[in-house]
Amino acid sequence: MITTNEYILTWQCPDSSGVLAKVSQSLFLHGAFITETSQYSDPYTDTFFSRIAFDDRNLTVAEDEFIQALDELAKPLNMTYRLRKKQDVPNIVIAVSKDDHCLVSLLTKWKSGALPVNIVAIVSNHNDCSSLANWHQIPFYHLPITSDTKAQQEQQMLSIMNKYHADLLVLARYMQILSDSLCRQLQGKAINIHHSFLPSFKGAKPYHQAHKRGVKVIGATAHYVTADLDEGPIIVQEVKPINHTFTIEQMVHMGHDIEATALSHAVRFHAEQRVCLNGSKTVILV
Repeated sequence: MITTNEYILTWQCPDSSGVLAKVSQSLFLHGAFITETSQYSDPYTDTFFSRIAFDDRNLTVAEDEFIQALDELAKPLNMTYRLRKKQDVPNIVIAVSKDDHCLVSLLTKWKSGALPVNIVAIVSNHNDCSSLANWHQIPFYHLPITSDTKAQQEQQMLSIMNKYHADLLVLARYMQILSDSLCRQLQGKAINIHHSFLPSFKGAKPYHQAHKRGVKVIGATAHYVTADLDEGPIIVQEVKPINHTFTIEQMVHMGHDIEATALSHAVRFHAEQRVCLNGSKTVILV
């Protein structure tokens, strides 16, 4: 059996006639064997987005020459791209407070191989999830926070990410608002789960807000973190129907499942390079 390396190429550029053909032709000329492709042309921003998976079974050049050819192709197209080997999965740090349902889901999917990431550390402003981290043999860092120590605590968090070469911070019901400075530093590299179907019911106690309004569906939203609270580009949303008989407690319990599902899907899409930022929105290439 021939052993091959698999690659993922995600790219975007101003839309024009033949951009996909030009990239595909370059891949063909260098022997890339395409196994998966998806693309989207945004008519409002005139931007073309594409994700191409391929392997090197017929590759005619070394990897560095292949990258050089992509660089030369990218310049006239004004194209930005990311290329990596499929097995080089991102390292992620998970931040959590007391509720562990989203953390449990991520750990379970990671252990089963359904989530293509390396969970390298767990940080928390409480100690409640330390035993769970220890059971999974993942380094756990207790980082208590007060209004006076917020800057130092966030610097510790960044230091941990740097220590483990983390590519992504996942806020798995981490009930602290990140500073504007940290949000800017982690732009496109931090995913939050909000226990509401945004843009409705931002901020604290969204299930209480939803119950007060008598909503007929409840949901959860996984989005990239920005300095604007709960307004970052949306990656995944999940909903379930309810009715007037549901109590706040029932809504919260149902919401736990929705939150865990939405966050897991968002992390997987990001890890598989299926998410492209498109202004204040995202394009999901599936």
